Amino acid sequence: MTQHVLFIVTNAATIGPHNRKTGFFFAEVAHPFEVLDEAGVAVEFASVAGGWTPYDAYDEKDQAQKKFLESKAFRRLNRSRKLSEIDAADYDAILVPGGLGPMVDVARNADVQNAVVRSWNTGKFVTAVCHGPCSLLGVDLGDGIPFVRGKKLTAFSKKEEFDYARDDVPYELEDALRAEGADYSSTENWQPKVVVDGRLITGQNPASAGPMAKELVAALKRIA
Repeated sequence: MTQHVLFIVTNAATIGPHNRKTGFFFAEVAHPFEVLDEAGVAVEFASVAGGWTPYDAYDEKDQAQKKFLESKAFRRLNRSRKLSEIDAADYDAILVPGGLGPMVDVARNADVQNAVVRSWNTGKFVTAVCHGPCSLLGVDLGDGIPFVRGKKLTAFSKKEEFDYARDDVPYELEDALRAEGADYSSTENWQPKVVVDGRLITGQNPASAGPMAKELVAALKRIA
């Protein structure tokens, strides 16, 4: 039976006091899509508002990105389904790519939080990369305890943000995750790092997106 992964993607095209252009970080959708597609896993796309999903940092020299831009999947992404009309429990995993956009409309969004809860409480996988783990902030499974408390995870680090978007983001993601009790760890700037804690799989930065998807494929194969 075909397994299905739901990507939850930002609709935000700008961020911060300087209206910095943003969206999803292109590699963080293209690389996981390539890994999942080659493994025979079906991918669907949702966003908070539905419809168009702006992107950032497209690199035409990256064959995976170029291939995705020219694909039917990319056209589907730009007609993304509205998240509130979807039950995440219908998918084997959710995946939240980063970019700065999620810090605008994905973080602490009730529909996103509900998707995390539904996915987790029905035994599915929750995955997120770079700024995507902002989707985990404020999530409560119903026991009043932050979802991330005591969980091992990674996300875009303060060190990385210092040189990238410190003046544009509303808060440091690493600090916010630690404040809710996450067992956060990171590696050197822009180097791949993936943390697997049971059904929670997170990647630190764009270089981690493909490796994170490979961990998800391995996990999905174990339950197939």
